[in-house]
This record gives sequence, C-alpha cells and structure tokens, in this order.
Amino acid sequence: MSAPTGDIGLIGLAVMGQNLILNMNDKGYNVVAYNRTTSKVDDFLANQAKGTKVQGAHSIQELVAKLKRPRKIILLVKAGPAVDSFISQLEPYLEKGDIIIDGGNSHYPDSIRRTKELEAKGLLFVGSGVSGGEEGARYGPSLMPGGSPDAWPAIKEIFQATSAHVNGEPCCDWVGETGSGHYVKMVHNGIEYGDMQLIAEAYDILKRGLGLDEREIAEIFEKWNKGVLDSFLIEITTNILKYNDDDGVPLVTKILDQAGQKGTGKWTAIAALDAGTAVTLIGEAVFARCLSAIKDERVRASKVIAGPQKEPFRGDKQQFIDDLEQALYASKLISYTQGFMLMRETAKELNWNLNYAGIARMWRGGCIIKSVFLGDITSAYEKNAQLESLLFDSFFNKAVHKAQPGWRRIIAQAVLWGIATPAFSTALAFFDGYRSEIVPANIIQGQRDYFGAHTFRVLPGKENARLKKGEDIHVNWTGRGGDVSASTYSA
Repeated sequence: MSAPTGDIGLIGLAVMGQNLILNMNDKGYNVVAYNRTTSKVDDFLANQAKGTKVQGAHSIQELVAKLKRPRKIILLVKAGPAVDSFISQLEPYLEKGDIIIDGGNSHYPDSIRRTKELEAKGLLFVGSGVSGGEEGARYGPSLMPGGSPDAWPAIKEIFQATSAHVNGEPCCDWVGETGSGHYVKMVHNGIEYGDMQLIAEAYDILKRGLGLDEREIAEIFEKWNKGVLDSFLIEITTNILKYNDDDGVPLVTKILDQAGQKGTGKWTAIAALDAGTAVTLIGEAVFARCLSAIKDERVRASKVIAGPQKEPFRGDKQQFIDDLEQALYASKLISYTQGFMLMRETAKELNWNLNYAGIARMWRGGCIIKSVFLGDITSAYEKNAQLESLLFDSFFNKAVHKAQPGWRRIIAQAVLWGIATPAFSTALAFFDGYRSEIVPANIIQGQRDYFGAHTFRVLPGKENARLKKGEDIHVNWTGRGGDVSASTYSA
C-alpha cells in the first residue's frame, strides 16, 4: 500500500463540511473526505470537488489509512451523540498522538469530558468553534480551537491558513484548555444574539417611532456602517432592508415576527447564571426571542391592553438618529463587556489561561460578529491583559461617556412611545448599576435576614460592639425570632 498523503480528514459532508474542505484544498492541503452516507462522498468528488486534490474514503478505516501522522480528523456532524459515536468508531484505528477535532456547535461540558477521556487513551482532542456560516467556511472562517495543548503545534499551520485574515493576521489562535474553544464560541453566539436584538430594536424605533420606511432606514444603517458601528450584521441588515419582493414591497415587512433559536444564546445565559455574572443583555436577547414566539397571544394582548397614546416626534430628527447610533454603540459595548467578564470568571473557576486579546482578534473577521469595534477591544486587552472590564479602558470609557446623553434620551423616548427596548434598557441599567458605589442590596439582605435568618455583613466603618467586621450577622428583628442563623449563598 502506498504511503498516506492526506494532511487532514473531515467527516460530515453537509454545506459547512464541503466548503471547509474546498477552503483547505485552496490553501494547498490534501484533504480526505468521508460521510456516513458514502454516496455523498462520490457525489462531492464528482461535482464540487472535481479537479481538486480532495480524496474520498468509503469507510472509517480507509479514512484513517489515507492520513499522515499524527492523524488529524475534523468532525462536522450534529452536536451530541453523533460526535461520541464517530469518536468511538475512530478510536480502534488511531494511535497515540492522533488528533480528533470537533468543529460542530458542541456544548462546552461535552468538550471538557471528551478531552479528558481521549487524553487518558493517549489521543488528543480539540473542540473548535467555527463561525462564519457557509461563506466563512468556504473563504475563511473564524476558528476558535481549544482542548489538548499538545495538539496545537500539529494543527496550527493548517488552521491559521484556513481561517479569515485581517491586516495579515489570522482569525485563529489557540484559545486554551479542555472545553475553552467551544466555550468561547458559545459566548460569541450569545453576543451575536445581543447584537441582533439591539439592531432589531433600533429598526423598531426608527419605523414605529419616527415613522420611517425601510428604504429610509436602510440609508441610515448604510451610513452607520461607515462609522463606529461598521460590522457584518449592520451590513447585512442594510441589504435585507433594501431587498424588495416581486411586487416591489420590502420583503422584510412580510416576514413573520417570530425569531427562532438553536440554544447557544440560552447556554450563554445559563452559564452566566451558574457563574453569578450579570450578563443581562444576552439574557434579554434570549427572552425577547421567547416573547416573539408567542405571536397569537401577543395579537390577543394587543387588542385588550392599551399603551400610551402615540404622539408624533417633534424634536430634531437628525439629532435623534445620531443619538440612536450612540445608544446602539454604547449598548453593544455593554454586551461585550459582559461577555468578556463571563469568560474571565469561568476561566478562573476552570483554571483556563485565556488570551482575551487573542479572542477579540479571532472575532475581527470571518465570523458573524466581526466589526471594527473588535479591533478596539483587541487593543484594550493588548494594553492590559488583566483588564477587569472594558469600561475601565480609556478608549471605551471615553466612548461610553460621549454616548451617555443620547443613550438616555433614546430609551426615555421609547418608553414614552410604548416601544419595548429590552436590550437597550438592560444595557443602561447594567451601566448605572455597575458605576454605583452603593446599590440597594442592603434592603435585600435585611429582608433575607428578617424572614429567613440568612445573615448579613456590615459596611466598613459601620461596625460596633454588636456589628463586627467580616462576620455573618443575624439580628432578631422582631424580638420573637431566635439567634440561630441559616446557611447563606453568595453569588
């Protein structure tokens, strides 16, 4: 048998798999393709991959036999049991140091487990986020690999060559240990939910608030895309607003207002609750999709629940639009601030060494949330790798203070109009809470101790003979309670 010539194997010939193979082939790599339905392999070689160096395999054994060592195999199959099934099928044919790469949207705890299980057998595992959709896979996605560190030197060249590039730098770097690659992709998707919700709210304010049509709104978005909001999502939203149906009516006005979701935003919100981190904007974006789903109930409610009487806007329209641009920018900043805070807290808990500048750099191109904004985040973490919050960075601190007056005016006007702005509003609420030295949690702690003896601690400088520094204190508020305190939980 001739010596193997395959640089990397890929299992799963759906759209993403096919496009990633063609991308790697374009970069000069010899890819071996396999699919459970082997007729798809033949169809792919005869059509999309015709004239390329791509090789086909009709069994797992043949796939492995065609690969050079250490063997590198990407799985692009449905997350969950299918990944474990293919890992089990591969294991008998692999040798120490071979690498299995899961490029699907797997939940990060599964990647933590798979890394440990495969390393115990002498194999290496990589859970890699892949973002950019069909076009990204074909011409350069954002790749977020994490898992077994020993795997990175073997896959670095091909991954970085295959990824998107911005200013000559690859949108791919090693993320960190075990499940960190899929964790970072999960947070990326959560931020994506937030960005999409913010843009939708801006559209709603311009349409129902100012009474603009889709063509006028598209022109505003097109202008925004040349400034601080320059991004893939603003660009495609502009194109969506401009797209007319055959009858000349903007197609977007015919789309049912029920948003779907595949769960990664929900995973981010759950992870934030588990970590005790206030990732409020992504949470609201998920809940907004849930609210959109109950269309029939909303229709009934609209007929029986009245809002404020709508009054025409009498202010400076251009100033209002400029304020909205700043409100969108500031709210977006809050969302990314929260996302990076969440990654920092989880990294502490799981002992991951995450490179935050590297993560922002990976997101600058090839992915759904790519924007010029991420270049500024990269710079912030390059200046200070231990940055607690983007709001502490001088660039973003100045930007949010500039945006603040218009941000407040937009939310106030939306409230007066009765237009829901859950993402804009929660962003401002977080901002006001975060910058407050004192928040009303003292009342909550008093209540908790009153009804449940859950204890509290005293403010520095307020100690006395009864209220001692650093102690968990229970007070018999009514004279009828006892002195025994309950256990407590601190987020």
